[in-house]
Amino acid sequence: MAGGGGGGKTRGGRKKARIEVIPLIDIMFFLCATFILVMLSMTKNEGISVNVPAAASASKPENKENQGLTLSVTEKGEVFFNKEKITIAQLPFRLQTFKASVKEPSVIVNGDGNADFKVVVAVIDEVKKIGITKVGISTERK
Repeated sequence: MAGGGGGGKTRGGRKKARIEVIPLIDIMFFLCATFILVMLSMTKNEGISVNVPAAASASKPENKENQGLTLSVTEKGEVFFNKEKITIAQLPFRLQTFKASVKEPSVIVNGDGNADFKVVVAVIDEVKKIGITKVGISTERK
């Protein structure tokens, strides 16, 4: 095979350097699939952990990335604005600030199953007084 013939050799008899693309594509596909699966498993939880009551009609929030504000009520009657402990008296001001800063405000009330019902109703009442109409109660499926 004299001359500049085939086989991928150069004039000096050395092979030309080649980048193998197939393994590179495999690695990129694997990384892409891994990142997609990790992103799907991530959930945004702004509230504190409480034992929410079970309901047969429980469903997942439709818009996870814009879940809005989470108000949590513990068994002891403590109120949390996302993860910050506040009083009922501080709630209207915080809700006004939240409503002004968000285009479509929504609130999830995350009440403990053993919480005093009066406190949960008071929280929902304050949310409605401010004018936020998208209010949900967090439950888990039975």
